[in-house]
Amino acid sequence: MASREFLKTLGYARLGDVSAQQKLASAYLTGDFKTPIQPANALIWLEKAFLSIHYQLPQQQASSNADLLQVIAQIANIPLSETLHSPAFGFGWNCFWQLATTDTASHSRDAAKWQLVHLLINPDNQEIQSQLLEWLNNRAPFISIPLLANLDFGGLQKIAKQYLQELAESESAFTTQAKELLIKLQPKNEALSSLWSAWLEKQNEAALIQAAELGLTSAKLALGLRLAQINGNESPSSSEKENGGKSNASLKKAAHWLELAAKDGDRDAWYALGEIYRRPQFSGYNATESDRCFDRAADLGHAQAQLRKGANLWRKREKIEEKVRGLQASYWVWQANQQGVPEAQELLCKILESYPNPKKNEWHELALCAEQALNHHAEHKLDLDWVLLCHRLIIANQFDFSKAELLLSEVGQLQHEHCVAVDIRWELPKILPRLIQIETIQQRRALLAAGKAFVGAEQDIEGNLRQRRYRFDKVTAWLMETFKTQAGAEVD
Repeated sequence: MASREFLKTLGYARLGDVSAQQKLASAYLTGDFKTPIQPANALIWLEKAFLSIHYQLPQQQASSNADLLQVIAQIANIPLSETLHSPAFGFGWNCFWQLATTDTASHSRDAAKWQLVHLLINPDNQEIQSQLLEWLNNRAPFISIPLLANLDFGGLQKIAKQYLQELAESESAFTTQAKELLIKLQPKNEALSSLWSAWLEKQNEAALIQAAELGLTSAKLALGLRLAQINGNESPSSSEKENGGKSNASLKKAAHWLELAAKDGDRDAWYALGEIYRRPQFSGYNATESDRCFDRAADLGHAQAQLRKGANLWRKREKIEEKVRGLQASYWVWQANQQGVPEAQELLCKILESYPNPKKNEWHELALCAEQALNHHAEHKLDLDWVLLCHRLIIANQFDFSKAELLLSEVGQLQHEHCVAVDIRWELPKILPRLIQIETIQQRRALLAAGKAFVGAEQDIEGNLRQRRYRFDKVTAWLMETFKTQAGAEVD
């Protein structure tokens, strides 16, 4: 059943309210208001928002350009391949090409390029690509980008391949995915395929060597692992260690092939190189280079490398200069935990505190009252400093803050991708910082809502600690007096 907030937003959107249309599109992308994630519907509402802004009265055009750019940037977050059957797909198609070919913000441009690459040349989308070709043949008049006017489907794919190469060579959020897709798209002619099949089916080492020499990344990796006697991502067996492992000559050859595979962006190759540089019988033994290889594998998403990097940072936390000790380590261990590494969970519990159940926390009743107050903000005409304190109460309940942390934490700097870092030493130097894991959707939503409220507020609006304590007593008394009945009903 749709939430009351969703229905209210939907009503405003249908009346032509641009901000409501954008908010509705965001809900269809993120699942806010318990909305099912439907990228096709998100695109429809963004098209409506775009058109509403585009056809504003002439005297309003001064502000409309910025609003249009905001809508187009929001479009960049939509998975284009999932919207092919949407009636707004033509609008989305044009917007993505516009983002990819104009000098927009780098993240939006890279996101648009990646979505076009994924749609046009990812072999996993062959069925969608055939449907896209049919759509292009039927809807050519709707294409308004000059660059595409005289291009057939093959020409579009050629441009997408250029975008893929650019993303793979850049340092962006899509670099790792681009490199993985490049490996997947390597030429697979019949000779190379037969050589690789001969290795997989008959363990023909000559075929493996030939395939590696012809440039097949998976063959380079397999040959390097074989020469180093590394089974997958595991270290040598105990019997191999007792015999001294592989000779230096074999390890040099292994390192050669693994370096070639690593240059292609293979994370398993980087991890294996890290192990080789740690082997005492290897003449190139270098602990620093080993750590660099493990770090590179971690950056590319290798789960064991992420755990190793996190554990290493945790051991060295006393020597590392960082604002909150253990923050870097917790990030990498959390990444490994997200990929299901069993040891990561145990280490993560040592680094991060966990409070997934707000009903057990001290501020639960007050937080429910604060939510009621924010939901009836217009009715009670709350001042901004009261609104900010209500958000503080909700966050304090979600993460079990102390009263000092509730009043003094810098809300805009709390959230990191995986945790909140609570540091109030700027006012109370003796209180140590805490790292608390973000585990629930409610916690993320509380942080997001608070962040939006605080971003436009003046820095000194909340005053000093004495003023904050006075406001806390006043606001909490009002909350309990006004909303305690409703909050009690929700608890029940």
